[in-house]
Amino acid sequence: MFRGLTLYAQRTVRCQRCFASLAADAQTRTEKLVQRYAVDQQGKVRSGNYVSIRPQHVMSHDNSWPVAMKFMGIGATEIKDRNQVVMTLDHDVQNKSEKNLQKYANIEAFAKKHGVDFYPAGRGIGHQILIEEGYAFPNTMTVASDSHSNMYGGVGCLGTPVVRTDAAAIWATGKTWWQVPPVAQVVLTGVLPPGVTGKDVIVALCGLFNNDEVLNHAVEFSGPGVSCLSIDDRLSIANMTTEWGALSGLFPVDDRLLDWYRGRIARKAREAPAGSDHPRINEERLSTVLNDAVEGDCNAFHAKTLSLDLGTLVPYVSGPNSVKVASTLTELAAQNIAINKAYLVSCTNARQSDLSAAAAVMRGKKLAPGVEMYVAAASSEVQADSESSGDWQALIAAGAKPLPAGCGPCIGLGTGLLEDGEVGISATNRNFKGRMGSAKALAYLASPAVVAASAIAGKIAFPQGASPSTIIQPVASVRNHERPEVAGSVNRVLKSFPERIKGEIVWCDVDNLNTDGIYPGKYTYQDDISRDKMAEVCMENYDTNFQQLVKAGDILVGGFCFGIGSSREQAAVAILAKGIPMVCAGSFGDIFKRNSINNALLCLDTPYLIERLRVAFGAGPATRRTGWTITWEVARSKIIVREGSEGPTWERAVGTLGPSVQSLFVEGGLEGLVKAELKA
Repeated sequence: MFRGLTLYAQRTVRCQRCFASLAADAQTRTEKLVQRYAVDQQGKVRSGNYVSIRPQHVMSHDNSWPVAMKFMGIGATEIKDRNQVVMTLDHDVQNKSEKNLQKYANIEAFAKKHGVDFYPAGRGIGHQILIEEGYAFPNTMTVASDSHSNMYGGVGCLGTPVVRTDAAAIWATGKTWWQVPPVAQVVLTGVLPPGVTGKDVIVALCGLFNNDEVLNHAVEFSGPGVSCLSIDDRLSIANMTTEWGALSGLFPVDDRLLDWYRGRIARKAREAPAGSDHPRINEERLSTVLNDAVEGDCNAFHAKTLSLDLGTLVPYVSGPNSVKVASTLTELAAQNIAINKAYLVSCTNARQSDLSAAAAVMRGKKLAPGVEMYVAAASSEVQADSESSGDWQALIAAGAKPLPAGCGPCIGLGTGLLEDGEVGISATNRNFKGRMGSAKALAYLASPAVVAASAIAGKIAFPQGASPSTIIQPVASVRNHERPEVAGSVNRVLKSFPERIKGEIVWCDVDNLNTDGIYPGKYTYQDDISRDKMAEVCMENYDTNFQQLVKAGDILVGGFCFGIGSSREQAAVAILAKGIPMVCAGSFGDIFKRNSINNALLCLDTPYLIERLRVAFGAGPATRRTGWTITWEVARSKIIVREGSEGPTWERAVGTLGPSVQSLFVEGGLEGLVKAELKA
């Protein structure tokens, strides 16, 4: 475990490397890709900006039917762009109940009716399909209504998750909105030692930087160490940037990736009917990547820079029951931790190279007595390749139980789940308490080879022949950068949108306020609750005095990570019902922010304001009327804070709310905007 780890340099600097020459038009690679897919965008896209985007593709999976219900509920009858939409069935593919089969049939019929690309149960996990079939492609932006959309960054595609309302909006209008996150640069140096994989890299990153360093950031990987990572390694790392807290995990487009695509093109050409090219993976499309490179500017601003020397890594294991706890395999192997179940499944580590690594460990051996192992390929293509190489047969001969290509145990569905008191080791991406079965079980994450070795040994163990490393502490660092003020253009404000929003600050000094604190769970599934009642119970679980202290028109200010936890939309609606037009916080839970803006509740990230409030007021009541006022000047993208009648007045820049996103608030939320566009 990274006990007492001191990162080499955790500090805030004014970014001396290039800031002296920081150009007003310089952009990171993430900002440039968003620029390509922004709609009606004024000027350069910047981190913090709210923009309307038209992504290349949007994928939905088993949740396609709930998305379809939203789509039809807002009055949509036709999908705007059939080529944009992809539907896959992957989560609950083992479930043969009449209810689930009917849902799957509904999704397939809906896809057929609207002429969109559809992949049935058994074809594989949606994220893997998007890679294999070229929907996620270098220098494009593709989204999905699933949190592991980050994985597309492994092939240089900006991938990020959206919620179901967003997906329905894209189906209906081709677009939704996104707030461009702050961008964190992760510089990889060195070369991975033998036996160390991409899974070890991301497990180490989650354990090393486990204080929300990249929470709600867009991560960009760079540095000479990237070239030593296979594409499968990159996909695993990008996939688990989700667990690290990031909203995307983008790798560069380099020669290794281009060579990988040349191999994919050759394969697709062999599989295609004579004389035809694959519609998305072909020479013409790859040539556009070569001729139209998207590179971040050298003097672009990154909110922070993290570094990791890959050469100082060893095999790591995550857990139990937390991705923020990472231990060296040497430490855990010495503890003789017995296991009951092992899993080689998921979009993280069930590709051919993963199955091959596990087969190399298990070939000719048998599972330890009392151990169950489950294996599911990431896709039918992966399974066919594994069968051709003999790796799949080696795993089954050793005692592994095959499951259909899909999510299965990773999401806690189907056979083989962890039971009370059991210990499991898995090559999946999440080991949250209760996710893979019983909340009274323990779950660890590791690379496929370590999972296989542990299944053979009956305990967490090294693969045979591998030796413990003497390296205990990896070389890593983090630097936070303070962005200097850069003059920008004036934002256009719609006539129907207010030029400024002003109110007294009501201060709720709490970090990590979950949505149950905002809107109690006991009301979540009571569909007949009135808006007045929602206002009455707003913040009930946080502070019973909130109701008496807060007035309509106040601006609610919370701490950091405001609105984490459950994805219930009512948390945002209840705040609006209370008459509060805007929430400011040091940072937000991403799903809460998406739900808030989709329901026309304004959210502003204001970390400096939080610092000032804490200095001024210190510890005190849960809810406080401050006497301070805040004014958001929409055209200038600034907040102006007056610290009481006799205190100082100061201002800070905030993200720009472009006209296309202003229209969302004018129409009362995303669904209202879609309805308005459909009527136009």
